[in-house]
Amino acid sequence: MQTIPGLVAAAAQRDPGAVWLRNDEGTLTFAGAAGQVGRLAQRLREAGIRRGDLVVITARTTPPYLLCWLALATLGAVTVPTDPAATAQELAGLVGQVEPRALISDAALSQLVADAGLPEALGIETLAGDWRVEGADGGADLTVNVAPGDLAVLIPTSGTTGRSKLVMQTHRAYAMAGEGFPYWMELGPTDRLMTSLPLFHINAPAYSVLGSLACGAGLVLLPRFSASGFLDSARRHGATEFNAIGAMLEILTRQPPRADDADTPLRLCYTGPSPARDWQEAFERRFGLRVVCGYAMSESPYGLIWRHGTRPYGTLGSPRQHPILGTVNEARVVDEDKHECGPGETGELLLRNPTVTPGYWRMPEETAAAIVDGWMHTGDLVTLNGDGTYTFVARQKEVLRRRGQNLSPAEVEDAILAHPAVLEVAVVGVESELTEDEVKAFVVAEPGRVLDFAELRAWTGQRLSAFKVPRFWQAVEALPRTPTSRVAKHRLPAGRTPEEYDAEAASNDREAKGHE
Repeated sequence: MQTIPGLVAAAAQRDPGAVWLRNDEGTLTFAGAAGQVGRLAQRLREAGIRRGDLVVITARTTPPYLLCWLALATLGAVTVPTDPAATAQELAGLVGQVEPRALISDAALSQLVADAGLPEALGIETLAGDWRVEGADGGADLTVNVAPGDLAVLIPTSGTTGRSKLVMQTHRAYAMAGEGFPYWMELGPTDRLMTSLPLFHINAPAYSVLGSLACGAGLVLLPRFSASGFLDSARRHGATEFNAIGAMLEILTRQPPRADDADTPLRLCYTGPSPARDWQEAFERRFGLRVVCGYAMSESPYGLIWRHGTRPYGTLGSPRQHPILGTVNEARVVDEDKHECGPGETGELLLRNPTVTPGYWRMPEETAAAIVDGWMHTGDLVTLNGDGTYTFVARQKEVLRRRGQNLSPAEVEDAILAHPAVLEVAVVGVESELTEDEVKAFVVAEPGRVLDFAELRAWTGQRLSAFKVPRFWQAVEALPRTPTSRVAKHRLPAGRTPEEYDAEAASNDREAKGHE
C-alpha cells in the first residue's frame, strides 16, 4: 500500500461514507474523493498525461488542486508544485528547467501564465469541475498502477529564477509519512486535521492529507493562514489538530487575547523547531491545547519527534519510527571531520531511512555531496542529549565565522528577542574588511516602543560572549517572509545602509571623547 493512490483507495474501502474533505464550500466523503480522483485521472490521461511525465501545477491550497495532485499520483505522473504567488520570471524559469508535459493552473492566474510567456495551461476548473460531487461509482474502480519506489513529486527548495534545486521524492516517502503521522501525534478516526499550509511543500500533503487518509480522520483545508480567523475556522469545522511552521504560532499569540481563545475543539498542534519552554507553556495555556515538536525536511519526512508521553522542551525529539514496520530510521551526529559526536557535543545531523530522497533532479554532484552511503547530510547542526533527544543549534550554512570562532545566529536572535522593546529580529552575516563575517541585526520594534541600539548592544553583551554581539544594527518595519512564514534572510539588504547603527564606531567615538 506504500503509494499515494494506495492510501486513497484503502480509505475509500474502509469507510466510504464518512466525510473526509471539508472547507467553507462543502464536504466530500472518502469514497467521493476516490471517485473524483479516478475521474480526474481519466481526464488527465485524455489530455495526454502518462506515467513518468512531469507536470507543473500552481498549487493553491484548495480541494481542486489537492484532488488534481492525487490524480496525477494515481497516473504515475510526477508533480512539480510551485508557489502560486511566484513571479512570471520564476514560473518561466521553473518550466524552462523541467520542460514539463503540461502546466496546470487556474483562471485567476491566467495573467501570470501569460506574462511568463508560456503556452496556455490546462485549467484546474475544467479538469476538476465541482469537487463536491460524490458520484455513483464511489471510487470503487480507482486503479493503482504505481510502485512505492516511483517518483511522485519534485519539490522546489530554492528560488526558481535560475536552476532550482528539486528534491525527488517517492510514493514510499509520502505514504510512509502518512502512515506515521497519526501514530506520532496519537490521532484517530474521530480527529479532524486542519491545514492552511501550502500544497507546494511536503508538510501539508504528506502529514495532513495522507495522514488523515491513513487513519480515517477528517481533513479541513483552509486556502491560507489568517491569524484573525484561524480559531473561528477551527470552531466552524470541528478541527482537533493543526500543523504550524515558521512564525505561525508567534503570529497567533499577537492577536488580542479573547476570553474564548481556549474554547475550540483543538487539542493538538505539531510544530518545529521547538520554542522555549516558558513560551510554549504560555501558548498551551492560552489556547487550551498541547504542542508536539519535531523536525523533518523535504529530503526526509522521517526526522525527529517527541516520543509518546514525553515533554523534552526545547528539543526536536528522537528519531521517528513506523507504527508497523518498527525501527526504520537512524540518526547520527558528526563533527567537521565526520567523527561521531557524543552527548553534549554539537555536529551535523545525519539521517538514514527508506524515505530519504533519491537525490536532486539532474544534479548528480549535489546529490553525491548530500547522500553518502545512504546517510542524508541534513546541513543542520544539533546537539545530542543524554536522553537520546536532539537540540537544534543552527543551519550549517548560516553559522557565522567571526574573530576565529563560530556563532549561531539563532542564539544571538534569542538573546535580542528577550528585550522588551523587540518584536522580531533577524541576525545575518555581512562582509567586512577582514576575511571573516561581521554580524548585523535587523530589528522590528514592539508597537509604541523606540529602539535604543546602544542599550540593545549592552543588553546582548550581558548575555553573550563579546564576539557574538552584532556590530551593525538596523531598524526595519517588518521582516521579509517566505510563503511558509519563515524569515527570508536572503531578502534582507546585505550592503551598508545610512540608517544602520555601527556599534564599534559608536564605541570608538565614546572612547575618543573620554580622552578629550
